[in-house]
Amino acid sequence: MPHVPGLRSCYAKVGRLIYFGRMLDKIRLHAAAKLPADYTAQLGDTQFYTLDGRCCRFLGVPYTALQKRVLEDGTDEEILNWVHACGTVRTDEECHMWNRFIAKLGWRDERSAVLPQRIQDSGLSGKPIETLIDHIEYDEGRDPVGERAWESI
Repeated sequence: MPHVPGLRSCYAKVGRLIYFGRMLDKIRLHAAAKLPADYTAQLGDTQFYTLDGRCCRFLGVPYTALQKRVLEDGTDEEILNWVHACGTVRTDEECHMWNRFIAKLGWRDERSAVLPQRIQDSGLSGKPIETLIDHIEYDEGRDPVGERAWESI
């Protein structure tokens, strides 16, 4: 997938969480008809393995409620505060575990089987990709290994 203007890195944090800001970007871009079709199948929480679904379940907020709140406008921090007020309260430790889990997804877990095919399909064979997040990053033109993106979590 190409670089999408306005779609931040999976590693970018909002508050204590990685990926959350990217999900907000996808909601906004989709509403503005600027999200490529390849991304729309991964929106929401109806599919168990999607990152959006995992994030919403972790936060205890349905995707449709989050989508509605995002489209009402507000900063990322305001939306995150709303999520914390309406969803499951998470400790710093739980947020740290979320960040580490999502950053390592696809490495020696239930998603390991899909990663090699995704790497091949996207023409990224030979890149040092070990996780689903790293695949997304490389696929969009970023180099998480060279940047050591995991160190900012």
